[in-house]
Amino acid sequence: MADNHQLATQLFGQQNKHLKQIERSLNVRIGSKGGELHIEGDPLQVSLAQRLLEELYVLLQEGYPLYPTDIDYSIRILSADSKAHLRDIFLDTIFVSARNKVLTPKSLAQKHYIDAIRTSDVVFGVGPAGTGKTYLAMAMAVSFLMKKEVSRIVLVRPAVEAGEKLGFLPGDVAEKVNPYLRPLYDALFDMMDFEKGQALIDKGVVEVAPLAFMRGRTLNDAFVILDEAQNTTAEQMKMFLTRLGFGSRAVVTGDVTQVDLPSGRISGLVEAMRILKGTEGIQFNWFSDQDVVRHPIVQSIVQAYERAASRPSSSQTEPVLSEKP
Repeated sequence: MADNHQLATQLFGQQNKHLKQIERSLNVRIGSKGGELHIEGDPLQVSLAQRLLEELYVLLQEGYPLYPTDIDYSIRILSADSKAHLRDIFLDTIFVSARNKVLTPKSLAQKHYIDAIRTSDVVFGVGPAGTGKTYLAMAMAVSFLMKKEVSRIVLVRPAVEAGEKLGFLPGDVAEKVNPYLRPLYDALFDMMDFEKGQALIDKGVVEVAPLAFMRGRTLNDAFVILDEAQNTTAEQMKMFLTRLGFGSRAVVTGDVTQVDLPSGRISGLVEAMRILKGTEGIQFNWFSDQDVVRHPIVQSIVQAYERAASRPSSSQTEPVLSEKP
């Protein structure tokens, strides 16, 4: 299938490791002779393997460096949509970090998510941990700032106590809430070097703050990210969404299966999904375990918890929330 020896070598992998990975994943047998491949197995899996190899070859022709994780992501994508084109996803560069790391979507849901951020005023990203909801939103925010499409970035998180009271923690208010904001700092400093990121924070170009600090403000010309939104109350969510001013856009991320609010309190994210469905200018994007882009074990963990949540249990005191309204 390959007409270029160098590209064929990259496609097959060192000592055919890429082909072996595909064989294991799709339960097929792949034989190679020169640049020719012969695939045996279940007809549907053979067809998927052929399509996968053709799509990966196109990526290599475009200069894309192929890693084993990309093959896993590609199999998920083509298994979900056999007509998908990997180049439209993997070559959609969002941002190039300070370490020359090229950030691109790795799933159909991630691609739809960043396209929604480009075109809508308010975007919700809802799904389990490890699906890139916050990280991609941060990459888009930095990209918008660098292109001068916004003049500042505002990163917000609710400071909800998960098993430990803030009042018992040492330090002043800023020191007490800082641990809740740490993940946002980590994502920011992964996009740009520490000195540049800290300089933008010092100048107020990038602001990282607890949600409570947003009350009474109007945010103009800003890219605003609300992370861990499942831990907002209904009142807090409404307050946040009504902070947006002219030239601003917001991305709201959360996982409705990990609500840390006191028993009896409705999650602002869950309510927003119900109330705002169909509202012009607002898009909802749902992620599943198939979109997990962390260590492969994370996907297995998410799937295990989802299976457990779907089974009735005597210890289960509250209903499990559905992700889609």
